[in-house]
Order: sequence, then C-alpha cells, then structure tokens
Amino acid sequence: MSRTLCAMLLALMLASCGGGYKSPPRNLDDACSIAKQRPKYMKAFKATERKWGVPVSVQMATIYQESKYRGDARTPYRFVLGVIPMGRQSSAFGYSQALDGTWDQYRSETGRRSAKRDKMRDASDFIGWYMTKSHEKNDIALSDARNQYLAYHEGHTGFSRGTYKRKSWLIRVAANVDARAKMYDGQLRTCGKFRY
Repeated sequence: MSRTLCAMLLALMLASCGGGYKSPPRNLDDACSIAKQRPKYMKAFKATERKWGVPVSVQMATIYQESKYRGDARTPYRFVLGVIPMGRQSSAFGYSQALDGTWDQYRSETGRRSAKRDKMRDASDFIGWYMTKSHEKNDIALSDARNQYLAYHEGHTGFSRGTYKRKSWLIRVAANVDARAKMYDGQLRTCGKFRY
C-alpha cells in the first residue's frame, strides 16, 4: 500500500473517531458527571451565560427536556391510519429542538450563518438568544426556568397570550424543567473545577 493511501486511511479513521459526541452523556441526573464527561459542553454553557446571561443550569435543564442531550434528536413521525408515515411532527432538530424558521431567524439576527443545531456550542447560544428575547418581550427573568421553558415551547406570542394555561401536561413539563434546573444548579456548586 502506498504511503499516501495509508496516510489517507489513517486520517479517515481518526476523523471518524474524534468528530464529536455521538451519544448523550451517562447519568443525565448528575450535572457534575455531565461536566466531567463533556467539558466542551460546559465551555459552551459558560460562554452562553457570559454572553446572554442565561444560567448554565437553565440551559442544561432545557436541553435535557428537549433532546436528552442527543444532537441528532428529531420529533417522531406522524402516521395516517396508524401505518402510513406522513413526515415528522415538526421541523425541530438537534440539542435545542429549534424549528427551521426560528433557527433561520437566529442565524440571521446573530450573523452566525454556519451555526448547526447538532453542535452544542451553537444550540447553547441559540437558547441564550431565545431566552434573552423572552426576557425582552415578556419580562421573564433569565433564571426563571419554568416560564422561560413555557415561552420556549409556546413562542413569545403564545406565552403572552397564555396558550400554555390550557395545556396541563405542558405546565407539568415546565415544572419538571424548573426542578431540574434547581437540581443542576445545586450540583454544579459542589463539583470542584466545574463550579461556577
């Protein structure tokens, strides 16, 4: 085998191994474990907190709820007559489950044209951008995980109209996001070098 071919095969093998995280971290109930397994995630969360003011714990709880830390997460398929697939429930994709239109708006407004929904750095920044808009439009504190999540799910106009009030399941989910954000916050304060 020629040296060039060997070098190309070696480069291909290394690229396939080191391109990123293909599976979510283990033990998603432990923020310190996530931080230890995925230091690049923590770097992204902290950068977003510095830039947009959204606490790391709120970002982490939102990503947990939206994708369980799966970069390739998508909504389920819809079926007609229980068997004929009719496409996905929405265009939501990636760690943040951002919809196509909202993601395009984010990229346009921030100038981050190459941002990708399956990259944690970009998904985290998107959450910071969106929640800052929720603060500006609906006066929701950046640390208020419950109401930030309701606005994230319903959109800014839907939140201001109170559309979530007719969705008891969503109110329960938002309460879970809030509880997880508080849990993550408490854990992050105790985990050594990842403390913030």
